Amino acid sequence: MDLQKTIKRESTYSGIGLHTGNITSVTFKPAPPNSGIKFVRSDLPGKPEVEANIKNVISVARGTTLGNGSFQIQTVEHIMATLCGLGIDNLIVEVNAGEPPVADGSGMPFVETLEKAGFQEQNVEKNYFTIAEPVKFSNGDVHLVVLPSDEFKVSATIDYKHKILKSQYGTFTITKEIFEKEIAPARTYCFEHEIESLKRRGLARGGNLDNAVVIGQDGIHNKELRFPDEFVRHKILDLIGDIYLIGKPLKAHIIAIRCGHAANIALTKKLGELIKRSAARRTTKTFKQEGFEGKVLSLEEIQNIIPHRPPFLFVDKIIMAENMVKAVGFKNITINEEYFKGHFPNYPILPGVLIIESMAQTSCVLFLARSDLRKKLPYFMAIKEVKFRKPVFPGDQLQLEVEVTRARVRGGKIQGRAYVRNELVAEAEFMFSLVDR
Repeated sequence: MDLQKTIKRESTYSGIGLHTGNITSVTFKPAPPNSGIKFVRSDLPGKPEVEANIKNVISVARGTTLGNGSFQIQTVEHIMATLCGLGIDNLIVEVNAGEPPVADGSGMPFVETLEKAGFQEQNVEKNYFTIAEPVKFSNGDVHLVVLPSDEFKVSATIDYKHKILKSQYGTFTITKEIFEKEIAPARTYCFEHEIESLKRRGLARGGNLDNAVVIGQDGIHNKELRFPDEFVRHKILDLIGDIYLIGKPLKAHIIAIRCGHAANIALTKKLGELIKRSAARRTTKTFKQEGFEGKVLSLEEIQNIIPHRPPFLFVDKIIMAENMVKAVGFKNITINEEYFKGHFPNYPILPGVLIIESMAQTSCVLFLARSDLRKKLPYFMAIKEVKFRKPVFPGDQLQLEVEVTRARVRGGKIQGRAYVRNELVAEAEFMFSLVDR
């Protein structure tokens, strides 16, 4: 099981902004679990912040710009790629100008700055986004496709009608080690004939041979390249940064042909819409009874109530009814669960006993959420009327409905039912005893 990650302490990097030409600093700060990545403008009154999310992208002119109301932050893609490559889920990125430093045009200075800060695992499971079917975007000769995969992999091709730079291809499985060694050092680049046009548009004011590779008509102006295929590697760096704006780590294989920020963001928007639809399905009606409303408990709040911990925590979110006699738990079943390695590995199916355990843990939260029972532990004395109706597979989401049918000072009885897409897959009756911790 992979845990969410932040950094141990603050760390700062300073330098020139690529497009603004301003001297600027970026300070990375730890953030709590499930808070995601947030950019903060420390130079503005009230230090306004913007979530690093596709919904906040306002421009893709030679870089990706985030905005929120009256302020913006340009060129966030190298930082976002670095956070994705290092596996950082939660972070505050504080910038004292409208653009972070370009550094040397790569992600490597940010890697080094964050490694100095140290990494801190958090006791909450990573929330990977996976897809069941291909997602595509095309515009002219630009094509991107996202394919289902149990790892994060990027394959990219660039193709220019230029005698110095023509076609390059690269494919990498993105792990922390591979990102640091093969992707992070790749620098941004431009063609010499673009420079005047960029500057007329107010861009590339801070660009020079120390932070960009410049391709001339007859040769490359920089002394040497870091990789023979540095250009396609940098395209992969940009793509990783733009895709991470879905707001969570991705497990999929991205294939890109002639991609750039506009196409990357268009694809990311498609993935973002899938995430929104998935969330809407998970938060639709939780009980068959009309009028059910309740408080949503996050994974972190669940762990504050019951003693279960990963990898033996089988519920991701719980909605509690106000009367505290009903609750609905949710568990997303992914192929990455440890038990699939040994339980029918050639035909992965969720063990029935784990459906029962998921209902039992939801029942525990239902009882222990009461303030007068927080110092108790429920021990199950009997499980009756167990019935398995339908199999549950990776990609399914369990909806675990539990209801107290008898409550006493020292114990009680709960009826539990598990659904997938509103179809009953299992049910059981639990009897338990409450004891002091």
